[in-house]
Amino acid sequence: MEFDEVSIQLFEKVRLGQVICVYSDLSEGELFSAPNRVRNFFKDLPKEYLEIVKVSDEAINLAKSYIDENVVGKTSFDDCLHIALATINKVDILVSWNFKHIVNVYRIRGYNSVNLRLGYRTLEIRSPKDIINYED
Repeated sequence: MEFDEVSIQLFEKVRLGQVICVYSDLSEGELFSAPNRVRNFFKDLPKEYLEIVKVSDEAINLAKSYIDENVVGKTSFDDCLHIALATINKVDILVSWNFKHIVNVYRIRGYNSVNLRLGYRTLEIRSPKDIINYED
């Protein structure tokens, strides 16, 4: 599967220290329902290349702002919380396979419009394919 191949390449970049993986306690919760192979991939990553951030009131309020501004609907609150956490913690690039609610040019414009209006910087949002170098 194409997603698997690119995801494995991304995890390998983390394993080699080429990428620092910033994740949240929200992500940890989502891993509980992930397939074993996904949990094992994540569990086996070197801890020195992982950074955890915590859900905060500031992130919750920013996530609510995305919904209030109709960037996405109320059912996408967790997606908004991922965006807010990445924004507040000044993550370089948020990487996701969620093309409906996250990696979508119209949604990205919406998130960043809210960010700028509220005094935050814009957030680079990409799919794993966008950040993997395809070398022969």
